Amino acid sequence: MHDVIILGSGPAGLTAAVYTARANLSPLLIDGSQPGGQLTITTDVENFPGFPKGIMGPQLIQDMRAQAERFGTQFRQGHVTSVDLQVRPFKVTVDDEATLETRTLIIATGASANLLGLPSESRLMGHGVSTCATCDGFFFRGKEIAVIGGGDSAVEEATFLTKFASKVTLVHRRDKLRASKIMQDRAINNEKIAFQWNSALEEVLGDEVVKGIRVRNVQTNQVEEIPLSGVFVAIGHTPNTSLFTGLIDMDEQGYIRTQPNRSTTNIPGVFASGDVQDSHYRQAITAAGSGCMAAIDAERYLESLH
Repeated sequence: MHDVIILGSGPAGLTAAVYTARANLSPLLIDGSQPGGQLTITTDVENFPGFPKGIMGPQLIQDMRAQAERFGTQFRQGHVTSVDLQVRPFKVTVDDEATLETRTLIIATGASANLLGLPSESRLMGHGVSTCATCDGFFFRGKEIAVIGGGDSAVEEATFLTKFASKVTLVHRRDKLRASKIMQDRAINNEKIAFQWNSALEEVLGDEVVKGIRVRNVQTNQVEEIPLSGVFVAIGHTPNTSLFTGLIDMDEQGYIRTQPNRSTTNIPGVFASGDVQDSHYRQAITAAGSGCMAAIDAERYLESLH
């Protein structure tokens, strides 16, 4: 029997672990399929407070993990394959084998950026390929870059990146944007944004860092290479909540709904933090903050049981 089980080992889960461990709740954290979350595929992190010279993403996760372990967090490698939230205590099954019981559950399984699935895209992730303009835009000051996509996310990121880049090429498979009218107008009227219409990304060019992209016109099949220094893939995120489908209240995109300014869900004793419930900010620092909230909410819930 556990007082707290935390699902996910990114900034949200590890911060929740630090707080619940310091409250003498002996939390058990289950790593999941991507231990450390999206920060493990990030190179320089320069916007996390406390690191004036920046810090590597994997190192930040390692330090947070060591801090949680110092206060008594238990870690378990494995993938949660099922949960039962209809019984008390809750039941959590790991790798279809071990079934654990817990009085509270903190869901911090995060969200995954949608990718195109190109080998070169994965190989150069963190070396010129990014899925977060807010995180990495600063590194491309004065350089030419591309944004892949045509929806609100892509147009918003392209507009944001013009603060740093000398030119932003928006690559879209269609001949018009899917973004809202106001977002389209902003992009079209921005002299730093160029449009590569009816084009699909075929390959990211470069050995160790991005040197350019190869695109194919979906109407003529003509192939073109564009030299540039960065590629931002902006085709949306998918919250890692398939495990909880039908078990907990979610919005139409699959993000877990929480009460305003709280981490509480529609199930007493179940809390959600980080990108799994945040479709707007998706930053390491906001994830860590909501992990703190979930830990405090869980601690107070356990106190109420007594």
